[in-house]
Amino acid sequence: MEPLSHRGLPRLSWIDTLYSNFSYGADDYDGEGNEEQKGPPEGSETMPYIDESPTMSPQLSARNQGGGDSISPTPPEGLAPAVEAGKGLEMRKLVLSGFLASEEIYINQLEALLLPMKPLKATATTSQPVLTIQQIETIFYKIQDIYEIHKEFYDNLCPKVQQWDSQVTMGHLFQKLASQLGVYKAFVDNYKVALETAEKCSQSNNQFQKISEELKVKGPKDSKDSHTSVTMEALLYKPIDRVTRSTLVLHDLLKHTPVDHPDYPLLQDALRISQNFLSSINEDIDPRRTAVTTPKGETRQLVKDGFLVEVSEGSRKLRHVFLFTDVLLCAKLKKTSAGKHQQYDCKWYIPLADLVFPSPEESEASPHVHPFPDHELEDMKMKISALKSEIQKEKANKGQSRAIERLKKKMFENEFLLLLNSPTIPFRIHNRNGKSYLFLLSSDYERSEWREAIQKLQKKDLQAFVLSSVELQVLTGSCFKLRTVHNIPVTSNKDDDESPGLYGFLHVIVHSAKGFKQSANLYCTLEVDSFGYFVSKAKTRVFRDTTEPKWDEEFEIELEGSQSLRILCYEKCYDKTKVNKDNNEIVDKIMGKGQIQLDPQTVETKNWHTDVIEMNGIKVEFSMKFTSRDMSLKRTPSKKQTGVFGVKISVVTKRERSKVPYIVRQCVEEVEKRGIEEVGIYRISGVATDIQALKAVFDANNKDILLMLSDMDINAIAGTLKLYFRELPEPLLTDRLYPAFMEGIALSDPAAKENCMMHLLRSLPDPNLITFLFLLEHLKRVAEKEPINKMSLHNLATVFGPTLLRPSEVESKAHLTSAADIWSHDVMAQVQVLLYYLQHPPISFAELKRNTLYFSTDV
Repeated sequence: MEPLSHRGLPRLSWIDTLYSNFSYGADDYDGEGNEEQKGPPEGSETMPYIDESPTMSPQLSARNQGGGDSISPTPPEGLAPAVEAGKGLEMRKLVLSGFLASEEIYINQLEALLLPMKPLKATATTSQPVLTIQQIETIFYKIQDIYEIHKEFYDNLCPKVQQWDSQVTMGHLFQKLASQLGVYKAFVDNYKVALETAEKCSQSNNQFQKISEELKVKGPKDSKDSHTSVTMEALLYKPIDRVTRSTLVLHDLLKHTPVDHPDYPLLQDALRISQNFLSSINEDIDPRRTAVTTPKGETRQLVKDGFLVEVSEGSRKLRHVFLFTDVLLCAKLKKTSAGKHQQYDCKWYIPLADLVFPSPEESEASPHVHPFPDHELEDMKMKISALKSEIQKEKANKGQSRAIERLKKKMFENEFLLLLNSPTIPFRIHNRNGKSYLFLLSSDYERSEWREAIQKLQKKDLQAFVLSSVELQVLTGSCFKLRTVHNIPVTSNKDDDESPGLYGFLHVIVHSAKGFKQSANLYCTLEVDSFGYFVSKAKTRVFRDTTEPKWDEEFEIELEGSQSLRILCYEKCYDKTKVNKDNNEIVDKIMGKGQIQLDPQTVETKNWHTDVIEMNGIKVEFSMKFTSRDMSLKRTPSKKQTGVFGVKISVVTKRERSKVPYIVRQCVEEVEKRGIEEVGIYRISGVATDIQALKAVFDANNKDILLMLSDMDINAIAGTLKLYFRELPEPLLTDRLYPAFMEGIALSDPAAKENCMMHLLRSLPDPNLITFLFLLEHLKRVAEKEPINKMSLHNLATVFGPTLLRPSEVESKAHLTSAADIWSHDVMAQVQVLLYYLQHPPISFAELKRNTLYFSTDV
């Protein structure tokens, strides 16, 4: 006999509170391909229920009917809910019969869990243990005790139900069961550690992984299925599930037990103990672990959620994506009127059994999405930085809260646009029965995190399914409560006391890596966050055919309010067929990834700070130190005038009898020969030690310069060129003209701006002007290869603008306010100046000198 659902019976108030958290069917569902429907249709099966399991959310649910048992969704027809003498006792029998059947299944599940414990214990004392005694005791903690309690309860209850008569009493059995709930408290306290230990042991031991992925559970005596395979993780959840079930049954029994029956006070006492127990363990539960119960009674757990940008109908949409143990759900927040409970709207879902990742060569080219122009993204950054400064000033001056709120709203709008339009890395997923979906991410790190989380879940035995509109409604309804990421990741959502991040230069040495199982061609990339998303800033050389790469490469990375550093380790792929259709890049395999917080106290010291980052069993050793922006603004003249670095450009060209310094010509020639198609050329940092070596040979005018250049990594050559301009004792566009360049770029009238900007070029000394025009033409040629090297005119202006315009130390003191202010105002204007000239039709030195101004002014 099957147990009854409590749905057809009068509910008690404490269950009602659990129901009232959700208003199912309150809003129309408008997901793709699903009919709009307002709640369950007549005669449909019972609505799926939310299970708030103890490890997963603040309340244990009184609604769970699952656990793999067979449940009848509606009470048999003709059974009245009222306790009439005959009917009440008949209902008691039905409730008990169903409970007994589910108790048998529960005991079989506990037996299956205990089965591997003895052989594991036996090997623990041998020379080749699968697990240590400590690990076994942690994973199987209190399972034996729980099994014995329920076996005794079942053995005593079974004959009473089988030889049923109206005078049967069994309240004392439930009372005894409730009095032993302390064992469950101990189990619940240990549950999280047990799961984590089992997970770690599975990762490090193949034998245990095989055992834990397929435990055999005996079917009920009269069942056709002799055994079912269940994972250890699923079975460890069963005791938590069971406490809730026992409490529900006590409710149902009390409803159908006459008040004058001898069982009534005993059942009441058992219910009181159970409820007290439930409320006591609810206080100790980690609210972030979350679960929903599927209609089949299995636990559907939320594994990961976050905001992703989806390309839908040719435009970018911000979605909240939820990864459950068996399904990926893509949702958006519904617009709700004031005071109404917010809800998610499901856009689509894919059961993980049907989800596949197309390989790069299989995936069709993505629908064309207009990339957001770089200059507009930079404009947004400029606005955000300016608004941040305004908010800080308002706060410092104790400004009106209304004004601050208005500024914050503007800042949020710009940050939201930046978040929506900056990601470019494609992440495609496909439903083997239908559509493909494309997300754009800002970093390979996120793409790898999502892919790994999905693939890990897909190792389990998953079944395909279709959700009815009601089931989907309930699942989507649960997302609001279960989500772990509550706010869009923008700084305007952060508290005022949170770190504003670091502005300046981070020096990182990537030393070596260990832990690779087999030889490979390995390299690392470094990413830092800027404006809520991550940007790749440096890349080590590829260390070929090794298990222990030793790079020992130093990089200088510019930080723009950064708070985190990521290191990703890749295996280089040389197979030209593995090109991603979405962005023409060969897809290298991520071997490991890790992230550390940039703590100002740790980083802002003059000494190197060495650390190790662990990633998937791989350990990467690195060191870092930080130079704040005001320190890095210095242009220090060289003490010896024989070299080229830190020496005035006029001195160098005169000495060399050249129009453009030899170092500039040679670096440009080498980049155009073999680096013009390099992804991120000039943006990706070169190895600092290589750059210093090149600096030394150029300074010494060594005859081996050309040989060294031809062997050197191209990013180091690009870095040497940037360093040369950065170390000029005054900027290429001069300190004298700097204020005029700042004013000229701010002019609104195009004719006036053109007049002013060309006049300023004419005003430069000849060596500066000729070198600037030479560099300008080179950067334009680099930008022509943007589809391959991903370097637009704007990207190049961002890299070179501050290098060519930033004033020397004496000049810049007048401009110094806060690091963030310098970055937002001066640097942005420097970028705009260079961009103006890059976007201008070709400018020839002779033409420029020949043309006279419409009107002449002294600068």
